[in-house]
Amino acid sequence: MIPSVLEEAIRSDTEKGFTPLCVVSTIGTTSSTAVDPVDIISDICMKYNCWHHIDASYSGTALILPEQRWMSKGAEKADSFVFNPHKWMFTNFDCSAYFVKDKEALINTFSILPEYLKTPEDKLVNNYRDWGIPLGRKFRALKLWFVIRTYGTEGIRKKIRDHISYGQWFKDQIVSEPLFELMAPVPLNLICFRIRPEGITDESLLENINKALLAKLNDSGKILLTQTKLNEMFVIRFVAGQTNTTFENVKEGWEMILEASKEFI
Repeated sequence: MIPSVLEEAIRSDTEKGFTPLCVVSTIGTTSSTAVDPVDIISDICMKYNCWHHIDASYSGTALILPEQRWMSKGAEKADSFVFNPHKWMFTNFDCSAYFVKDKEALINTFSILPEYLKTPEDKLVNNYRDWGIPLGRKFRALKLWFVIRTYGTEGIRKKIRDHISYGQWFKDQIVSEPLFELMAPVPLNLICFRIRPEGITDESLLENINKALLAKLNDSGKILLTQTKLNEMFVIRFVAGQTNTTFENVKEGWEMILEASKEFI
């Protein structure tokens, strides 16, 4: 998200008689783990009285590392924040951690209090039925508690650091291999890349080649890569984030990609 464009859009809507309500910024977009400048976006939202929600669904787990907290600079000024431990914190699906600055905003929106739900303790405890649409909910916190008790915070940090180091190593291989092209910055452990044989510039042909490479790799049953489109270009996504992924796994994956790519040179 480009802050200046955001502010111009808010101004434009206001001038047309609309009331901008909410801005959703992202720490780690799904396609490429791009990181929005949430500090500047928070200031803009405060200036125009917009609710600022930060979606850190995947990459938010990396904030457990002090060296990665640059991504969340200014997050304390936002109104709400969410990340999903089921995506990179080794917790079974589904488990989302949602933080909100003003709980009354949720209660005023979602609370339904018929007589049969009233109790003397309503004002004494947080009754999370009033914080969202569902009246009942699963005990999701329990499985996250077990993960934290199993690995400890330092154990989780070690795994996350390892995954990031594997991703950075893989990025270096892509950059150093002329056959491949890095398609986005790599702040964490997700690498967006494509094969680009020498002399081929036609985008439709490059897309077909990369689709064929992706299919060949996935059809092997030994590796699973995904795809996305960045700037309308088809790219392949590699991520090392499974609980028990090792550096040897990543190196083996790289060798498989190199071997499969020979067909397209």
